Amino acid sequence: MARDPAPRPKLVLASGSPRRLALMQQIGIEPDALIPADIDEAPHKGELPRLLAARLAAQKAAVAAKVAASRPELAGSYTIAADTVVAVGRRILPKCDLVEDAGACLRLLSGRAHRVYTGVTLLTPKGAARRRLVDTRVRFKRLSGSELEAYLASGEWRGKAGGYAIQGLAGCFVVKLIGSYTSVVGLPLNETMALLAGEGFPAHFFWFRSAET
Repeated sequence: MARDPAPRPKLVLASGSPRRLALMQQIGIEPDALIPADIDEAPHKGELPRLLAARLAAQKAAVAAKVAASRPELAGSYTIAADTVVAVGRRILPKCDLVEDAGACLRLLSGRAHRVYTGVTLLTPKGAARRRLVDTRVRFKRLSGSELEAYLASGEWRGKAGGYAIQGLAGCFVVKLIGSYTSVVGLPLNETMALLAGEGFPAHFFWFRSAET
């Protein structure tokens, strides 16, 4: 008698970000739970941008995994987390909640290159931790006063690192990008898929199901 196939392991996305969820869904992966991790995201004194992105991703994954472990329906889950940091040199730009902060970020980015670092951490059911850090270089056009005013009025910048969303209106500010576009949006898809598949998560499971429908 043939054995029933082993149940698919669960996946927790340690984020409440609609854009990160949409990116996971883009590659055919539907997380079983979204568990945002409420942590202090302030950089440590002298902390480099790339190290901040890596540290915050690891902390978010650890917090979400602990919550998942307390929920029987999520026992034995994989947990994945990401954090994105925008920087000019060693200067880390904030996630903007005030229009003044967004304006200052955009004026700094206008006509120059900056870097976007996204750290990704995957925690496996066996307790292993796998990490990736993606470094992308982005150059903005020189923004006119009217462009800056209109973008600030749109409100799209709110809650975004560096005061902009590349997948939105601000996409027309980008004149050059070297690296991963999806990393700038918030989750590098190539690296995410590689982490999951490399640790035994059936990352292509949903692809077969979508082909049947």
